[in-house]
Amino acid sequence: MTTDERTDAVVRVELGSRSYDILIGSGLIAEAGMLVRDRLGPVRLAIVTDENVAAAQLQSLLRAFRAADLDATTIVMPPGEATKSMRHLETVVDEVLEARLERGDAIVALGGGVVGDLAGFAAAIVRRGMSFVQVPTSLLAQVDSSVGGKTGINSRFGKNLIGAFHQPALVIADVAALDTLPRREFAAGYAEVVKYGLLGDAGFFAWLEANRADVFDGGPARTRAIAESCRTKARIVALDELEQGDRALLNLGHTFGHALEAAAGFDPDRLVHGEAVALGMALAHRFSAELGIAPPADAERVARHLGEAGLPTALAQVPGAPFSADELMTHIAQDKKVRQGRLTFILTRGIGQAFVARDVDPRRVRDFLHRELSG
Repeated sequence: MTTDERTDAVVRVELGSRSYDILIGSGLIAEAGMLVRDRLGPVRLAIVTDENVAAAQLQSLLRAFRAADLDATTIVMPPGEATKSMRHLETVVDEVLEARLERGDAIVALGGGVVGDLAGFAAAIVRRGMSFVQVPTSLLAQVDSSVGGKTGINSRFGKNLIGAFHQPALVIADVAALDTLPRREFAAGYAEVVKYGLLGDAGFFAWLEANRADVFDGGPARTRAIAESCRTKARIVALDELEQGDRALLNLGHTFGHALEAAAGFDPDRLVHGEAVALGMALAHRFSAELGIAPPADAERVARHLGEAGLPTALAQVPGAPFSADELMTHIAQDKKVRQGRLTFILTRGIGQAFVARDVDPRRVRDFLHRELSG
């Protein structure tokens, strides 16, 4: 059976000698052994996953690797954003080395964005760089974090501040793995799907407005949404792998969102990453409208669609102790896009018209947040 026969869509990330495929289809975890062997040969593998994903998917992946005569060791981590830490990175690195994997072997990330970021960073640094395979099991990971080579862990100073660019050799996106996701987790991933329409494809955003229910229900609409998202990200990554220019557009909603996550103490009961991105995108559109560069009607349309998907669009919707503008500004100042102390935001001239705004006046941002908090 060929790759095309196994998959519903194949998206190529063009990076010269480091190009790779994103395979999208139903039941691909059961085929993962041959898909990996076809590309990497008879390598030894270390599967990094978390306790929740291990219970649902690990045995299926191990059976697939055994069927392809691929030896695999497993490293099971606690679930949650707190796992993206120096302590847990050390655990993964030590277990890979204890298993005596060589530089030509591969680390496999089975799970969501946390596992992918952690395992990918380990692959970037063990033996100065090992091969890496992403098997994303959340919608957010399938459309965003598994593609493009961003890996890393969090610091007490902020999210994803320690890491490296390290491209995977292959991404296997099994859409059937999404069927068991809790609705909240699926909605959080959907925020990243919406992002691709907002940053540069108004037609895709309009399609999502008409087809959101079908994307949530599954079937062809879900596969199309994932494939379109991956195509957009692949195109941007190919043009700007190391985020020196246009790739920064992919951070639409993330400057506000990462600050919100940090201010919430990375507590998933208060806010998960996709929810923070959704709220960040709503804030970015309202801030753009306040600056007079985007139509207020577009900001309202964005908030309405995200709200219909069950995502937060106002700061008051985040449970727990209220944020303060000064606290959020402290975290924004640690954003990776800050240059010489100057704030960089992804703003918009309207739906599908995002752009990189450099040297944004922090006083305007603080005043905007004060109004959002008091409203």
